[in-house]
Amino acid sequence: MKCYVPQLVLLTLFLTFFASAQDRYPNSESNLLAMDFQESINWNTENSGNHDTLSAAMKAAGLDNVLSYDGPFTVFAPSDQALDTLFSDTATDLFEPENKGALQALLRYHIIAGEFTASRILRALCRGGGKATFMTVQGESLTATIKGIDIVLTDSFGNTAMITTADVNQCNGIIHEIDSVILPRNATFLP
Repeated sequence: MKCYVPQLVLLTLFLTFFASAQDRYPNSESNLLAMDFQESINWNTENSGNHDTLSAAMKAAGLDNVLSYDGPFTVFAPSDQALDTLFSDTATDLFEPENKGALQALLRYHIIAGEFTASRILRALCRGGGKATFMTVQGESLTATIKGIDIVLTDSFGNTAMITTADVNQCNGIIHEIDSVILPRNATFLP
């Protein structure tokens, strides 16, 4: 007789996570769920209505073409509010051409190569005893943990971001919306 307790716990956690996210973030989710899964990450980010700053940053960093065709990628997409807060708090204008490298590093830290659905992240968390590490395309690791029913990402400075909307499928990957910006170790633009 096989024991299915770990699978049932994972399934319960997974279903609770999505039910809770639907209740707390209805406007954000409706914008993201309206995305066309047959289009690219870049196209849907431009047209989501909640990621105008991210879309402009991707263009300024030259990453819009990569996220239009290549993949699969998993993007942890900060909302406009989260990015606007970061950009207003920095002493450097990251949209200036001389700061393109810093902007690229910031955005690449929000991208993982491959498709990492919430269930795949939860499986990694279960295997890792509640902690999982993922390598970003920027070359630094990002740590995921569970806090209550939420998946929380922790950057190299100890800053955290919670996944507020998960598993928005695209033709070249997945978008998970997060509530704040995570920072790579080499964030030279901080005050």
